[in-house]
Amino acid sequence: MAIITKSNVLTGIKVREAMRSQVVRLFVGDSLNQCVRHAIKYKVNALLVADNNDHAVGVVSKTDLMSAYYAGLPLDLSLEAIMVGPPLCCSPDDPLEKALEYMSACGVHRLYVSEDDGKSVIGVLAYPDIVGLLYRLCRRCKRSLVSRKKVETVELFEEHIIAKEIMSLSVKAHLENETLFEIMEALSEYRFGAVLIRDKGNAPIGVVSKTDLIIAYRHGFSADTKAETIMSKPVRACRENDFLAEVIRQMIFSDVHRLFVHSEDSERITGVLSLTDAALVRSGSCKACTASRFLTPHG
Repeated sequence: MAIITKSNVLTGIKVREAMRSQVVRLFVGDSLNQCVRHAIKYKVNALLVADNNDHAVGVVSKTDLMSAYYAGLPLDLSLEAIMVGPPLCCSPDDPLEKALEYMSACGVHRLYVSEDDGKSVIGVLAYPDIVGLLYRLCRRCKRSLVSRKKVETVELFEEHIIAKEIMSLSVKAHLENETLFEIMEALSEYRFGAVLIRDKGNAPIGVVSKTDLIIAYRHGFSADTKAETIMSKPVRACRENDFLAEVIRQMIFSDVHRLFVHSEDSERITGVLSLTDAALVRSGSCKACTASRFLTPHG
């Protein structure tokens, strides 16, 4: 009997092809202040924590730092007090698809890559790394929109994924005069990376992300500070009908992890699209790469 196996654009690719070899790490005795500085300097969402033998023992993410801010913990506290461990690891020779499934099942945004069960870490794999790989694969495809000036046929138009097809519909918005306490509570409850900020007229005017919050933490802002004081602006956004390939390119080259999505009316935010959403599609940006189009019989 023939066995039908599902494949997609990630099939056959190993973790080592997508992972980053640079791992930002600190030690258990280092302070929260050092951790915030490193997270900002290296633009990472988490740092590996090692013991005195340089063995990986934990992870401190921006979420952990935000929680420390919310709890009013001092910045000179050691990382040992807030780190989560041990770090979740995979092998460089694991199938990338398997690693992606593991991340999704565990509800984490990254895996550390180790050849000896986590004792020494040689790389890190996060959703942006997977999206970056998909983007590179898409660029080499003859169906790619990246180098195409326009879509020549209706068929090509219909093949390509657009923002509204994969965006998250849950958009949490807060008013500009709400406090950072309230923002942090919402981010924790809904497990979001950022919230939209609106003015009194309900127009979107900015965004507060976990990065904005840990910067505020380091600079000594009270958690009673109003959101408008630290928000990033303007709102980085795309349209519902923008091609995913273009949206991914915008995020990669703008060095952002999410874009809010609006209808033809730019003030009507209908969703948010993150690099995580793009990675979980597993098909690059074209429906020709989806699993249903790659059923392979094996005798």
